[in-house]
Amino acid sequence: MTITADQINNLAKLGASLIFLGGIILAVYKFYVGSKGQGEQIKQIKAEQTLICYGVLCCLEGLKEQGCNGPVTEALQKFKKHLNMAAHDQE
Repeated sequence: MTITADQINNLAKLGASLIFLGGIILAVYKFYVGSKGQGEQIKQIKAEQTLICYGVLCCLEGLKEQGCNGPVTEALQKFKKHLNMAAHDQE
């Protein structure tokens, strides 16, 4: 059996097609793994932001209890409004 140029050409086409499909599958897999990792990071960031918000709220309420009025009262009202709207997804 002799190998002709057409057979070599067809094998090269098949090999290139398989490599191309493998590249696409690898790219989709990497995207999936990356997006899963980003989801975990977003959860951690949200938890951290929640703690920071509670800390700021406590600080503002403490300042108001000590008699600091004006900007503290205004900031406290705006902050409570923001938290309430964010809790109900109204922003």
